[in-house]
Amino acid sequence: MTISVGKEFLQTAIRRLKYYKDLGDRTLEQLNEEQLHYQPNETSNSIAVIIQHTAGNMLSRWTNFLTEDGEKEWRKRDDEFKVHNYTKKEIIELWEKGWNCFLDTLNSLTEQDLLKNVTIRQEPLTVMDAINRQLTHYPCHIGQIIYIGKIVKNNSWENLSIGKGDSANYNNSSSIKDPAKKF
Repeated sequence: MTISVGKEFLQTAIRRLKYYKDLGDRTLEQLNEEQLHYQPNETSNSIAVIIQHTAGNMLSRWTNFLTEDGEKEWRKRDDEFKVHNYTKKEIIELWEKGWNCFLDTLNSLTEQDLLKNVTIRQEPLTVMDAINRQLTHYPCHIGQIIYIGKIVKNNSWENLSIGKGDSANYNNSSSIKDPAKKF
């Protein structure tokens, strides 16, 4: 079976992004509403605010992705960084809405789309570059979410990957070593 480079790129990008979403999901499961609003200091964002921003970005960038600028007029980016005191349910709904828009769009793309040009803030870039841009942007924010989650949970944090001192056991196990392969 032969697979084209374009199809492989789309499939692996989607698989990696689903893995990062899963890390975020598993972090959110561990946290209560108060912990979602914990702000490490005045210049840092809470998990709730990070999700507001990530969802706003996903909805703006990936709605009508091939036909409209990725920075929509209706997006209120500065408002994404304000505290809205959403409930945990509302935060998760926002998280899911953004991810659904993003992943639905990625799943609709074909390898022929990858070299097409799209715009973000009136700047042209290829579809492949736009995907790569988000492959770095969203995992960065998910890393922030995980780190804040670890801080607020402290000793009750349930590890999402290989625990400290457990590398040899993990490497010697018969399980799949690349967790993104389950997606």
